[in-house]
Amino acid sequence: MLNTEEFGRRLATLRHKTGKKQRQVAEELGVTPQAVSKWERGLSCPDILMLDELSASLGVSIAELFSGNEAR
Repeated sequence: MLNTEEFGRRLATLRHKTGKKQRQVAEELGVTPQAVSKWERGLSCPDILMLDELSASLGVSIAELFSGNEAR
């Protein structure tokens, strides 16, 4: 089962590593900065159809996005 708070922390950490602001990620995905904020606070999750774009935006695989483990 997905722990939304853990996912949100991981998402925020990955975003910080890229040096992007929530606004930048939101623009790339076509969502509001408030949506990205809610994801990072564990209040909601991105739509499954956005996972490819989100992972590409952060420079990680979808597996890394969920597991926190770097792909080998």
